[in-house]
Amino acid sequence: MSFATTDLCDDNPTLLEDGRLAVLPPVFRQFGKHVRFFGRVTTLKVHEDNALVRAVLETPGEGNVLVIDGGGSLRRALVGGQLGLLAQDNGWAGIVVDGCVRDTDEINACEIGVRALGAHPQKSGKKGTGERNLRVHITGVAVNPGDWIYADADGIVVAQQKLA
Repeated sequence: MSFATTDLCDDNPTLLEDGRLAVLPPVFRQFGKHVRFFGRVTTLKVHEDNALVRAVLETPGEGNVLVIDGGGSLRRALVGGQLGLLAQDNGWAGIVVDGCVRDTDEINACEIGVRALGAHPQKSGKKGTGERNLRVHITGVAVNPGDWIYADADGIVVAQQKLA
């Protein structure tokens, strides 16, 4: 599917007005080979611990996008090269991290799209704490499991329904 986030916004003013379509603030850096990606949302809420991230990325992605509410932490990375490869190999379309990534050269070699606030060399904890499949807030924007993420060079939009 070919799309542009600018066109999605222009073509859906009513959805933007009533909140069924929202734009994430332009604070994310682009990683991975795919600048443009979209898919149905799977959510995680974790804090400086990526054991659940690995557990989810080990499952079939079926073209979905994993949205990780990392609380905006800039103190540790939640996704690294191994998880990028896992996401690619298991059919995930992309990952949006409200937090950091690491091993950026490895992630940039993966056939997925990744957005994160930045890169950080320190790995995360592995306690397995966190929650999955719940409403999260990414840079202040509500994202629900089953929503749709569309990302390209102009930004990231979240829609409550699949957009043509």
